[in-house]
Amino acid sequence: MTDSVVVLPGEGIGPEVISEAVKVMEWFVQTQKLDLQLDIESYGLSCYKESGVLVTEDTLSKIAGSKAVLFGATGGPEFDAIPKEVRSKGNLLAIRRRMLVYANLRPVMAYRELEDVSPIKNEVARGADIIVVRELNGGIYFGEPRGNSVHGRPPDQSVNTLVYSVREIERVARVAFQLAQERKGVVHSVDKSNVLETYRLWRDVVSRVGANEFPEIELNHIIVDNCTLQIVRDPRQFDVILADNMIGDILSDLAGALTGSLGMLPSASLNQFEPANTGRSLYEPVHGSAPDIAGMGIANPIGAILSVGLMMEYSLGKRDLNQLLKKAVSGVLGTGVRTPDIASNETDPVSTAEMGGEIISELERLHKD
Repeated sequence: MTDSVVVLPGEGIGPEVISEAVKVMEWFVQTQKLDLQLDIESYGLSCYKESGVLVTEDTLSKIAGSKAVLFGATGGPEFDAIPKEVRSKGNLLAIRRRMLVYANLRPVMAYRELEDVSPIKNEVARGADIIVVRELNGGIYFGEPRGNSVHGRPPDQSVNTLVYSVREIERVARVAFQLAQERKGVVHSVDKSNVLETYRLWRDVVSRVGANEFPEIELNHIIVDNCTLQIVRDPRQFDVILADNMIGDILSDLAGALTGSLGMLPSASLNQFEPANTGRSLYEPVHGSAPDIAGMGIANPIGAILSVGLMMEYSLGKRDLNQLLKKAVSGVLGTGVRTPDIASNETDPVSTAEMGGEIISELERLHKD
C-alpha cells in the first residue's frame, strides 16, 4: 500500500528549503524503493490569495489520510496582515491540533565541523547532544480563556491561560522517558514550579510517571531560569530535556546556539511514539520564514533536510536512513561547504540549492560504499 506524504512549503524561505528536502526524500524513495507518494499542496499566504483560506478542506483531507506532513515555514509581514479569524482557523497551531500531534522532538548537537561558527566556546559545546521534548498541543498557546478581556481600542487588559491536564503531562513525559531509554538514560524536566501551580502539577506527574514506569531513568527537575544558564554553561550534562509548550519552544532555540544557526535544526511532531509510528506526524525545520532573505536562494536547507531523516526514522521505522543522512550532512560540512548563516570569514558561502546538491552527492557516495 502506497503511503502519502503531504508537503506544505509555506511562505518566506519555506519553499526554498523544502525544495531541497523534497529532493532528498525523492532520493530515498528511488534508492530504497520506498512506497511513498509526495503531494505538494498550497498553504499560507499563497493559498489565501487563491482561496481566501490558509489551507483548503481538500488539503486537510489529504493530511488526514497521509502518513506524514513535511512543512516549510510560515509567518511574515504579509501573513500577519491576513485577518485574524482566517489565521486562527488554519495556522500552524491549528494544523498541529487537528493532527493531534502532542510530542515535538527537537534534536540539537554540537557539530565538530561547525566549531568555528558556534558562539559557545568549543571546550564547552564539544560533544553536546541534546533532544528537547516539547509538549505541543496544550499549555499557554492553547489555554482558554484567552484574548482581550476588556473590549476597546486599544484594550486595557489581555489574558492567556496556562493549563495542563494530568493526561497531557503523562503522555509527553512517557515520550521523554522512552527516548532516554535509547540514549544516555537521563531526563531533565523543566518547569517554573517555584511560582506557578500548573508547573507544580507538571513536576508531580512527571515524578510519578518516572518512578512508577521508568525507575531505571535518572530524572532531574530543573527550574527554567537555571536551565537556560546551564545550557550555555555546561550543555553536555543534558540528554533529554522535557518541557511544556512555551518553555520547550524557547529552550530549543537557545540550544540551537550549539550549532551556530537555527537553520541546522530539524523537528518531528508525533501523536504516537513507536518504532514505526502508526499515527500521522509533522516534520519541519525549527527556523521561521525569514522574510528578509526570502527569494535570495541563500537560506540553509539542512534543518528541512534533516527533518526528512526524522521522518524516515519515526514514520517509516528506518533509523538507518536517518543515520545515513546525518552522516552525509556531517561529511559535507567537513569539506567546508557552508551557507551564509554558518560561513566563517574564510569561507565562500554556497546557495541553498548548492548545499542540497552537495548533500545528495554525499548520500550517493555513501550509498555506493
